[in-house]
Amino acid sequence: MPRFIYCPGPSIKQHQLATDPTCRLQRDRIASPEIKLADAEKWSLKAAIIPVTPLQQNCSLIWDAATGSGAVVDPGGDVTKILEAIAQLGMKPDKIVLTHGHIDHAGGAAELKQQLGVPIEGPHLADKFLLEGLEAQGREYGIAARNVLPDLWLTEPGTLNIGGHDFEILHCPGHSPGSLVFVNHAHKFILMGDVLFQGSIGRTDFPYGDHDALITAIKTKLLKLDDAYTFVPGHGPGSSIGMERQSNPFLV
Repeated sequence: MPRFIYCPGPSIKQHQLATDPTCRLQRDRIASPEIKLADAEKWSLKAAIIPVTPLQQNCSLIWDAATGSGAVVDPGGDVTKILEAIAQLGMKPDKIVLTHGHIDHAGGAAELKQQLGVPIEGPHLADKFLLEGLEAQGREYGIAARNVLPDLWLTEPGTLNIGGHDFEILHCPGHSPGSLVFVNHAHKFILMGDVLFQGSIGRTDFPYGDHDALITAIKTKLLKLDDAYTFVPGHGPGSSIGMERQSNPFLV
């Protein structure tokens, strides 16, 4: 699994550190400014989380330790904050990745693409209507946004490459029709979007939501993975497949 690092500094000092019980950076050290990038030098896949927008969505920076190449996943807003984090970390994003088309995950994608000059990949084509309506979503939630379409729609079966690391693409509709989950089997690590959370699941009370489809996707695609797989959800703390299999009230 990748190791999540806390990056001290005024621009991103509020980083949330998503960990699992096996992570060497224990939860009681999350807020410690003594945690340095050097602590993670031996890990081949690095990640950092930047909570963005009033909805505190987990924008993730994922990159290869050796090359610095990586991606920005779900830049929902606060683009200046994201750019400051990229500069501080020294990572080199070569793409923007979207798990689905909601405002808090995709609202800053157009601006960030313009700033970085990199392509957008994902989500699934079924979320096109949401991406074309980001400005309307923004007015509803009070979040500035621009409509955007990706350079590449993603689908299952398929593979997403981030910094030389392959992630299996899983289409998990229900929260939105085009919601995607990205699974790196080498590190047993998942970028979950809003499909599954610690102790909960994605909302399905939208007009296009589908609770049964979401539960089916989780049970047939995610719970088939072994307990050691850890994940970063779209909001809140990280978890593992094992933890959710045992205790998530929507699944037990």
